[in-house]
Amino acid sequence: MNYYLAVDIGASSGRHILGSVVDGKIQLEEIYRFENNLIDDNGLLIWDIAHLLDEVKCGIKKCKEINKIPTSISIDTWGVDYVLLDETLNEILPVFCYRDSRTKVSSKKVEEIVSFENLYKSSGIQKQEFNTIYQLYDDKLKGRLEKAKHFLMIPEYLTFKLTGVLSKEYTNASTTGLLKADEFDWDFDIINKLELPVHLFENFEFPPYKVSNFSKSIKDEFGFDSMVVLCPSHDTASAVVACPLKDDELFISSGTWSLIGCENQKPISNDDSRKANFTNEGGIGKRFRFLKNIMGMWLFQNIRRNLDKKYSYDEMMKMAMPSDFAETVDVNASEFVAPENMVEAIRIKLDKPDLPIEDVLSCVYHSLSQFYAKSVKELEIITGKTFSGIRIVGGGSKDDYLNQLTAKYTEKDVYAGPVEATALGNLISQIMLNENIDLKTARKIIINTFDIRKV
Repeated sequence: MNYYLAVDIGASSGRHILGSVVDGKIQLEEIYRFENNLIDDNGLLIWDIAHLLDEVKCGIKKCKEINKIPTSISIDTWGVDYVLLDETLNEILPVFCYRDSRTKVSSKKVEEIVSFENLYKSSGIQKQEFNTIYQLYDDKLKGRLEKAKHFLMIPEYLTFKLTGVLSKEYTNASTTGLLKADEFDWDFDIINKLELPVHLFENFEFPPYKVSNFSKSIKDEFGFDSMVVLCPSHDTASAVVACPLKDDELFISSGTWSLIGCENQKPISNDDSRKANFTNEGGIGKRFRFLKNIMGMWLFQNIRRNLDKKYSYDEMMKMAMPSDFAETVDVNASEFVAPENMVEAIRIKLDKPDLPIEDVLSCVYHSLSQFYAKSVKELEIITGKTFSGIRIVGGGSKDDYLNQLTAKYTEKDVYAGPVEATALGNLISQIMLNENIDLKTARKIIINTFDIRKV
């Protein structure tokens, strides 16, 4: 039997999931899970990249312990963030988190050189202060690029540490804001205008793509060998691979972020899509995920942390459901990006300092689902299409109340599942490569395997 290992890492946690195909259905087995928390280093929000690599290795070693050696391994993470390497291939630290505030100045300076209108026309990527383009320009201003020989997105860096091979992957490259979307290449005109080192922008590969087997040192450390594959390494790209979409359906990849959109064959980067803040991220098979980023379960994650994790997510849902409080906030407001206290941030935004926690939670539920509904209307206007339904995948698809409110406010058919969409898309991509099947066939396997519920 062939086993495939998905290393799926989000902003708060990571997990290793083994998959195999038995009688036309996918069997999943989680073998390892770990925390991936932000570090506040004297006001700088950074990733402990050494810890992250150690945890990736620990999970892979579990395969040996349970005697299930994977044919291949692939890694997906969030987008935007990266690791700089010097000419000796050593890390230039720290590795910044996208939630750090360092780009507030650099984003303005970039757009003094190249207007956002021109950036968007080329890349199709929405305005977010933490986009890689602004992070790299901050590095330039602070001299961090002077010794940089390579920059690797987080999954590319982890792949490099397993194989010794430097490689870049398309879907994550598309999140940088530095691609010519319709040409599937770096925009060297903009790169040169910003005076970013051209040598950093090496060719990228389209997933699924075989990088290499383990390096000798990693093979010796693990006691076995596996092939390492580039799946769609941006986690949303992997999640959408696992979303059994019909042509007239939208997706919501519901996790720390909620990503709502559709699959297109060409980017849409006109004034209407720019003003509505839609983005065109790369997908498998050179598709484009035309979507909007919405602050998703991050809101609930922080509220739960503020409550000292006293309640489970299901318990918080049940606290919100009886509330008749339906005032809303802009869930994408800057105050909610990295607040010290999310509960207080929402109360301040509402100007209701004594609002009970049940009503705070109700506010988040109605705010998110109404934001979804607004985004659906924008999608239909911009694309000129009418969508019949919405497929919600990822961990947030387990939230029945949010699903119900989404159906209510969008007036669309809503389907929930699969839950493990990101890891599943990672695995499916490896299966496509190893077993020579296409995306349509892969999605049929998903439909045959998982219980996808109509809300």
